[in-house]
Amino acid sequence: MNRRHLLLAPLMLGACSVLPERPYAQRRDWPMAVQRPTILPPKRGGPVLLVRSVAAAPGLEDRGLHAVQPDGSMAVAYYEQWISPPAQALEQAMRQWLGGAGLFAAVLATGSRLDADYVLEAELTALWTDVATQRAVAGLAYAVLEQRGSKPVVRAQRTLSASAAVTGPEAPALVDAQCRALADICVQLDRDMTAFR
Repeated sequence: MNRRHLLLAPLMLGACSVLPERPYAQRRDWPMAVQRPTILPPKRGGPVLLVRSVAAAPGLEDRGLHAVQPDGSMAVAYYEQWISPPAQALEQAMRQWLGGAGLFAAVLATGSRLDADYVLEAELTALWTDVATQRAVAGLAYAVLEQRGSKPVVRAQRTLSASAAVTGPEAPALVDAQCRALADICVQLDRDMTAFR
């Protein structure tokens, strides 16, 4: 290789580069911060509630933040996501919320060996931001089974929904609004659970 070829080599390597000239997008994980404002002690001698694993409606299994576009399509932000699958995080939040309601002697998780008087089964049916209305939307379908007799009996079955205003276009504002909508769901669920205390 002569001297002229040596001088041209760096320019040729630069021209052949296939690396994109986009900035690196770092993935961010967000906690589902849904916490009860006041914690009451367990109800002595009260019933025991088992909260089973919360299911996710089709399309809500992803950890990425969901947004409904003005044309009705769903966009998922894979670089802005929940720390854990949202249905799983909501199950933990519901257990802690109801555990601090002062309605039950104990609120159990799936796998507990203790006997429960009531079982709560639920499905996360909505969790996204509606771009057109600038509101976060959350939905939960649930059923309460009583297990005190020989056969479980359905005592309640309901679908809850809530929304919260989005204060900005960035991920922190979207996460905050979705958490506020989920907290509203927990408030409604708490109110319904007073029938089984």
